[in-house]
Amino acid sequence: MASTDPLPDMQWVLNKLAGTLDANNNPKYDMAGAANVWAGKPQGAYDLLGALNQKAGNTTPNTYRELNGVCNQLAGTQNLEAPGALRVLAGYPED
Repeated sequence: MASTDPLPDMQWVLNKLAGTLDANNNPKYDMAGAANVWAGKPQGAYDLLGALNQKAGNTTPNTYRELNGVCNQLAGTQNLEAPGALRVLAGYPED
């Protein structure tokens, strides 16, 4: 039987991946902030798409993938929406 627990949202998952959940398991940063931390970049260095592409090794804007594409690249998945791909990367089953 499937769990009835709601799946975490993308902000929570990005903070989990970045290691920036607080002591109460709440996200410390917005999505772009967490993505920058996860990518090893300073806060505010990139918007969400830029930070995720930096993390994926797509380092110049002309090599950037769109949001779903870069999240699937990072997760090693295909054809998932961005939140689903990041949840897989964070250890949740594919939804």
